[in-house]
Amino acid sequence: MINNRFGINAKPVITQYDMRKYSAAVFFLLITVLCSTGCLKEKITDNTRLINKGGSTTTMLNINMSTDKAAYNPGDVVTITIDQSVPATAHVRYKQAGDIVHDAAVTGTSWTWASPSTDFTGYMVEVYDTVQSKEVIYGAIGVDVSSDPSRFPRNGFLSAFGALSSTDMNTVMASLNRYHMNYVQFQDWEYEHQNPLAGTPAAPDPNWKDIANRDNYLNTVQSYIATAHGYNMKALSYNLCYGALSNANSEGVQDQWYLYNDANHGTKNVNPLPMPPFKSNIYVLDPSNTSWQNFIAGKTNDTYQVYNFDGWQVDQLGDRGSVYNYSGTKVNLTTTFAPFLTAMKAAAPTKRLVMNAVTQYGQPQIATAPVDFLYSEVWSPDDSFSDLTNIIQSNDAQTSGAKRSVLAAYMDYNVANNAGYFNTPGVIMADAVIFAFGGSHLELGEHMLGKEYFPNANLVMPDDLKAAMVNYYDFLTGYENLLRDGGTFNNPAVSSADSKVKLNNWPPQLGQVSVIGKDMGTKQVIHLINFTNANSLAWRDADGKEVKPVTITNPQFTFSTTKTVAKVWVASPDFNNGASQILSFNQSVGQVTFSVPSLQYWDMVVVEYQ
Repeated sequence: MINNRFGINAKPVITQYDMRKYSAAVFFLLITVLCSTGCLKEKITDNTRLINKGGSTTTMLNINMSTDKAAYNPGDVVTITIDQSVPATAHVRYKQAGDIVHDAAVTGTSWTWASPSTDFTGYMVEVYDTVQSKEVIYGAIGVDVSSDPSRFPRNGFLSAFGALSSTDMNTVMASLNRYHMNYVQFQDWEYEHQNPLAGTPAAPDPNWKDIANRDNYLNTVQSYIATAHGYNMKALSYNLCYGALSNANSEGVQDQWYLYNDANHGTKNVNPLPMPPFKSNIYVLDPSNTSWQNFIAGKTNDTYQVYNFDGWQVDQLGDRGSVYNYSGTKVNLTTTFAPFLTAMKAAAPTKRLVMNAVTQYGQPQIATAPVDFLYSEVWSPDDSFSDLTNIIQSNDAQTSGAKRSVLAAYMDYNVANNAGYFNTPGVIMADAVIFAFGGSHLELGEHMLGKEYFPNANLVMPDDLKAAMVNYYDFLTGYENLLRDGGTFNNPAVSSADSKVKLNNWPPQLGQVSVIGKDMGTKQVIHLINFTNANSLAWRDADGKEVKPVTITNPQFTFSTTKTVAKVWVASPDFNNGASQILSFNQSVGQVTFSVPSLQYWDMVVVEYQ
């Protein structure tokens, strides 16, 4: 992603949250060169072999589960595979929002399930057994049955398109499938911003140099697209809505289409880039100029003839300051995005669109356009956990919840300047907050993102984080109807019944467990997020200093309600692989008392009414 806010004609200043994608690139490319012998690097590994390790607290047997697709159409056959045999007494059950819809004996290490006909529904699939009169969970996995991915978007990325082997590409895509990514953006795959396709539709080039002079290959891009489609993922081409390189005039881009820093069209608005390694600065055009719209729509349609992308992940550079069109009229860039997107949709009606709102710049206008979901790249001053949730709720309000949110929010930002590891507690806490409020997190591709320059792979996920990410994305997928499908956030009256925790309603406070409620009509969802021993309320964990929460065992809670309660259950991505568990409870005089087995990062309690 590009987070560009250089002053007009000013020298770039690199700061913690204002670093530009392309200006940062030199720094990270230099690191790559300097660290070529001795930096901590990780060969591409299959994350599906690392999942669910240590996730169950009730049995030593803990299986890895996988499905053959990231999402399914209603009625599709789901193929489920486990990596080891389970006892003959083991069963598999399919749950929807805690209710069992089917149960069967496990036969072998691979089997099929005909998904129900109900559209836009998430399921948790649990392999379980009864051992010495106690239920044990061997493994669990989420399944998304949705005819359109825009209802519950989960956005991953790709950022390297060199001469990759089929084995490496398949490994990357298998990992994204295991995380249930239903959209994949192809970051910086293109040849030139004003001319994404290298060559022509009739004779495309087999390889080309991207903006940073990296080698990209036709076979790699096409293979990634085909593999994504095999997993029922949508492949999105990446490009700016208004970028052109220094050679654009020779390719048909006219001076009358650009944005200028002055009313006399004397100086084009430009995003300066260091050369080398970059081929050119990026010059900014007027997205509302119909000639530019027609030009870039035609070039994009040329691309679609060669590469079977499902659409376009549209980027911007944020607030460009005071800019003017060729005729000298001052342009409010935020008002140009919706007409641009509408024109792109008209030019390619079957292709999908998503557009980045850098620090929410132009999001109200983007929300009115034909985009699949609302994509927000988060920068300062939105530094706190409550800022993250405000962004999600603001996005929800733009479309009355019709378009869901994906946040590009880069973790361990300062740590990522050098080789090392992501800090597991900080990443998990950010995802717990984002997911509890119904958003998704752009963070996973060939590696996890620590910088807005996507090829930066300085940081590696430790094994506990890999396992946690699988459990968290299973949770986001399996419980999507409770997390991302309606309801009204509220402040339920929840108190500690045994003084093991201090509680507060959101926003969070250090030293306490934060309560997030959602009224679902016949259900009350109660999220418990544990900030008891957190050292900061800054979501980015920029220096990687957040600590693992102390697990609270069997905390007891009281929930006040005048309604008659039929059932209380809990699920957490932190234990039993996200499998739900029915809780015993007592109700009297308008109060319901229950205990949860444990609280580490995040528990979701669901109170169901009669």
